[in-house]
Amino acid sequence: MTQQGAALQTYNNELVKCIEELCSKREELNRQVQKEEEEKARLQHDIRLLTEKLSRVNESLARRLAARADFDRTIAETEAAYMKVRGRPRCSVPQPDPSLWGWRGGVTHQPISRAVRRQRVICRARTSYFGPLICKTRR
Repeated sequence: MTQQGAALQTYNNELVKCIEELCSKREELNRQVQKEEEEKARLQHDIRLLTEKLSRVNESLARRLAARADFDRTIAETEAAYMKVRGRPRCSVPQPDPSLWGWRGGVTHQPISRAVRRQRVICRARTSYFGPLICKTRR
């Protein structure tokens, strides 16, 4: 019976060693899990911060692109107007129509009504440097 008792004691000791080994491996694995969970939390925090930063950068970029488009449009309009003015010879600057001054037939002066005279004043005020007189009087 002593042999059986000694064999049981040996098995018992080996079983205890195996259990202790498993417990130590479990603890090591638990430390690794905790480490990875901390890294995961840190990465999620970084992702949230980077997402917010990306959102701010996208908004800023959209504002700057809109401003650039406005500049491009303004530059194109200004260059077109400049080229239009520059391309004209000095003698071809549009002259107002003498009929707007009250002349009829070029030689004789005929009286005109107040309403027509007022319309002609408005047309002269609308004349711009960049374009010909566009207004027409109503009769």
